[in-house]
Amino acid sequence: MSDLLSVRGLERGFYGVSVLQGVDLTIKAGSFTGLIGPNGAGKSTLFNVVSGLYQPDAGEIRLGSEAIGGLAPDRLVARGLVRTFQLARGFPKLSVFQHLMLYGPRQQGEGLVAAMLGGKAARHREAELAERALGIARRLRLDHVIDNPVTALSGGQKKLVEIGRALMADPKLILLDEPMAGVNPSLTEEIAGHLIALNREGITICLIEHDMGLIRRLCDPIIVMAEGRTLVEGSFETVAADTRVQEAYLGRRH
Repeated sequence: MSDLLSVRGLERGFYGVSVLQGVDLTIKAGSFTGLIGPNGAGKSTLFNVVSGLYQPDAGEIRLGSEAIGGLAPDRLVARGLVRTFQLARGFPKLSVFQHLMLYGPRQQGEGLVAAMLGGKAARHREAELAERALGIARRLRLDHVIDNPVTALSGGQKKLVEIGRALMADPKLILLDEPMAGVNPSLTEEIAGHLIALNREGITICLIEHDMGLIRRLCDPIIVMAEGRTLVEGSFETVAADTRVQEAYLGRRH
């Protein structure tokens, strides 16, 4: 498999405290990569820098052959790199359908306002996006709540909306930050099934997750971070046997 995302020497600090200290990692196209490590290892910060929410202090980020470090999130989404959040985000008064429509890929200058004001091409594009949103809602079993405001959804359903939002952008790579956190066991299995299916269809996934049972079942390879650095990469058995990983997790639940 070819390299889809490569990170070299990535650094980021806040108020004089170094959070990322020269992170190096590679995510292969088509892989389902797990990113694990103790709390405070820098995993979410890494996602934030790679996805353009934070600017890097130093280092290089490449998506394929293109240097993307410092690009804004919307420009990265247009290139197929999408990030979801541990706490599902959204606009409380908007419905599930409206949330999905907000994140569809658009041509420059298009949008809901343009469609309302006229323009055959804009109206046609909005119709295509609506069809896509409905299809994604059906796929994720959200069609029965598609007109409900997101505030009326369960925690697990909100996580599914986050995944749906990512799918609306037609992604090559999805960075998933604990999509099963706080979700009941049955819905956890449902979300895991969706992720497996998406990966089999060719979408590359990088997953932050603290449940080692899920990591072992879903991910290969696994990358371990600690104290702002990458420690080791390999299969679950390889990283679990590594003494550096054992020391990083010493005294912590995992």
